[in-house]
Amino acid sequence: MHRLLHGWRGDPRIWRRGIVLAVLALLLALVMLIHSRMPNTIGNLGSLTETFLPWLGLLIPVLVVLGVIRKSATALIAVLLPAIVWLNLFGGLLTDKTGPGGDLMVATHNVNADNPAPAATARDVASSGADVLALEELPASAVPVYEKALAPTYPHHAVVGTVGLWSKYPMTDVRAVDIKLGWERAMRATVATSKGPLAVYVAHMPSVRVKVEAGFTARQRDKSADALGEAIADETLKRVVLLGDLNGTMNDRSLNAVTSQMRSTQGAAGSGFGFSWPASFPMARIDQIMVKGVEPESSWTLPRTNSDHLPVAARVKLDTPS
Repeated sequence: MHRLLHGWRGDPRIWRRGIVLAVLALLLALVMLIHSRMPNTIGNLGSLTETFLPWLGLLIPVLVVLGVIRKSATALIAVLLPAIVWLNLFGGLLTDKTGPGGDLMVATHNVNADNPAPAATARDVASSGADVLALEELPASAVPVYEKALAPTYPHHAVVGTVGLWSKYPMTDVRAVDIKLGWERAMRATVATSKGPLAVYVAHMPSVRVKVEAGFTARQRDKSADALGEAIADETLKRVVLLGDLNGTMNDRSLNAVTSQMRSTQGAAGSGFGFSWPASFPMARIDQIMVKGVEPESSWTLPRTNSDHLPVAARVKLDTPS
């Protein structure tokens, strides 16, 4: 510590050194402050930034270390600004907001169409204790495997296209939700819980790609998100749960049609960021559990399966005051 402080006292250059570092710190703060205004016209740069926005915080300790090495008071003071901005954006996710209550446990998992062990994956997620389970990216050839493996736990289920819903409670009014793809990757069902009917939506938004010539391509995902948002807005039941792989985070403005009317269980009642993808080194939460008209009590990620996504789960309280 003495060595680090040596050369600071009585040296007026501590205010002149590190101007470049100070400028970088200010630019970092600016990016985080105006991320919602960054244009998507060039390679969907705004959405790309918002997808990995929390990771920009890793640059803050790097700037601090460089400021110390450079012996620059100017740089260290400037770094306070991005630190404050980051904490304002994500500080709430650092606290544990999980509670012990909840009437219903729900879970969702993108099982990966190329999953080498679908039966084992089905048993893994069923062992979580979820009352309602959504699965995405179900290839037709593997659906019977999942149905057989999950049948002992879930007496009720429905599969629509490449998504499916398994429930311990009866389901009615099962139908596809048109998300403007030309094939079925979203569905809706009424689940007759012990606390009354609950509308459950399952969705798998189109994948996004990062291409050298086109940047972060997400046009089809954005169009589908708008269609899903319209369907949820038209829902007649007051209590709604959305389960699925949205291929986007809560920060991504392209999902506003959905996120503006629903709450993330992870943001409201989770601990940490709840990153779900890729399973080998989770960097973003693109698998979502969102609610409207019910109260999140806890939210977490489940242990890794044979998929490239982590399953996510939540407990919600249904008997909330109207």
